[in-house]
Amino acid sequence: MTSREPDATASTGDLPVGDVRTPDLPTAEEVLRAAAAWAWFPRGSEHVRDEMLLVRYPERFGGGVRGSQVPSTVSAASVLDAALERTRAWGETVFTFWTNPADGPDLEDELRRRGAEHVDTVTVFARPTTGVGVDVPPGVSAELVRSLDQLREVDAINVPVWGQQPLDEDGLRVEFAEVAATLRTGEGLRVLGRIDGRAVSTGGCTIVDGFTRLWGAATLETDRGRGVYRAVLAERLRQSAARGAATALVKGRVSTSAPILATAGFTRYGEERAYRLTL
Repeated sequence: MTSREPDATASTGDLPVGDVRTPDLPTAEEVLRAAAAWAWFPRGSEHVRDEMLLVRYPERFGGGVRGSQVPSTVSAASVLDAALERTRAWGETVFTFWTNPADGPDLEDELRRRGAEHVDTVTVFARPTTGVGVDVPPGVSAELVRSLDQLREVDAINVPVWGQQPLDEDGLRVEFAEVAATLRTGEGLRVLGRIDGRAVSTGGCTIVDGFTRLWGAATLETDRGRGVYRAVLAERLRQSAARGAATALVKGRVSTSAPILATAGFTRYGEERAYRLTL
């Protein structure tokens, strides 16, 4: 397991200026470089790296091809042509590209010129894993996922929130083996959030080079606004710090939990935008 989709977060604010380092945070350049290196390869996916990173998603996650991470010396049009050619060769009809300030060349204008739809925006946030508390209301709790039954509860949350297909028993066992392995090695973990004992929220993290990448936060719609996301966030920060991660990194969706992150001590470092082309 490498990484996952962004947390449901985002906000507005001022980008840290220059290369000024606080006692507890990496530089802005280091944060953005860590964000640019973040990609997810779902089990059963295919990927290639050429003019950009291309990942073909399995049908369980909606299929299609995701593009990101452009380290090219050719024109934006040529980079995009190559990506669409690979998308067609895979037999896919939907190509989604995520921008990043580290891209070269920048594809945003070329995507717009070709009629790509702007479908999502995330904000890159970071904060130390320790030093700032996260307020959690009474009756709300969070716990590490350590059992197959807990993973079933996680899947029951993810299916309606993310619109994905449920795991069958074989899929659950394979997924649980991955969760147990990353927990054992200290490379990552998943958390399950409860309100009065009922499982309603979840989120994961992957630890890479001193950063903990917080991903996949999901809360059942009927239970949002009751503090359970904060509990899941606090537990991921605590567990990540215990495993040696000094900085938490989040790519948060603009439409959801920005106020929570702002009050939880996160700093905004920039934005990434998703554009979609249907072939």
